[in-house]
Amino acid sequence: MGTPTIRIKYLYHSGFLVETDLHLLIFDYYQGAVQQIIKESPKKIVVFCSHSHPDHYNPAILEWQKDRVDIQYVFSRENIISQSAKNINYLSPYEELELGDLRVKAFNSTDIGVSFLVQVDGMRIFHAGDLNWWYWIDTPEEMAKAERDFKAEVQHLKGETIDIAFFPVDPRLEENYGAGGEYFIRELKPKIFIPMHFGDSPEITGKFRKKMQGSPTRIVELTQMGQEFVI
Repeated sequence: MGTPTIRIKYLYHSGFLVETDLHLLIFDYYQGAVQQIIKESPKKIVVFCSHSHPDHYNPAILEWQKDRVDIQYVFSRENIISQSAKNINYLSPYEELELGDLRVKAFNSTDIGVSFLVQVDGMRIFHAGDLNWWYWIDTPEEMAKAERDFKAEVQHLKGETIDIAFFPVDPRLEENYGAGGEYFIRELKPKIFIPMHFGDSPEITGKFRKKMQGSPTRIVELTQMGQEFVI
C-alpha cells in the first residue's frame, strides 16, 4: 500500500480544507470558498471547530447541512450552540470520538477550547486551534505562566505520531512569533508543519520556513487565500 495522498486548501487564517482518500475535513472555518465542493464531494465530510472565537468559528458552517444531511460536526464543548442534532458532537480536552473509520482526540488549548488530533485514512493530522506559546511582552509572571502552560500541554502530546500539524505562527507576537512553533517541532517532530493564525500577513510563513532551514520537519509556505497543494 502506498503513502496516502492529501490535498490541502488554505482557506484563511486558521481555516483549512483537507481532502484524504475517503474524507473531506474542514478545520476552523472563518471564510473562504468551500460551498461548491461540499455540495459535490462524494466523500464523508467532517467539520471541526476548536473554539468559539469568531476568527475560528463562523455560524455559516451549520448551513452546510442543508446541502449535505450526512455532514458531521466536531465542536469544543466550550462552544455549545443552540442547535441540537445527532450530527453535532462535542469534545472536552482529552476526550475521544469515533465517527466511522475516523478517530479524533481532543487536547487542551492555552486559550479557550481544544486542539484536535485526527486519525483518518492512514494519516494523523493535528490542528492546534489556539494552542500556542502566547509569548506576549508582558509582566515576568505572565510570561512565565504562558511558557509553563504551553510546554505542559505539548508534553501531553509526547509519544503521538503527527504527520501534518497546523500550528499558529502569529506576527502579533513580534520577535516571538515562532517560539511556539519551534518548540512544537523540536519536541514532537511532525513530518509536515503548516503555519496558520497569521491573518493578512502570509509572508510570516516564508520567514518561519527560512528560520527553520535544516529541520527534518518540512515547513509549508503559504502565500494567499485559496492556495492548494498536495502532500
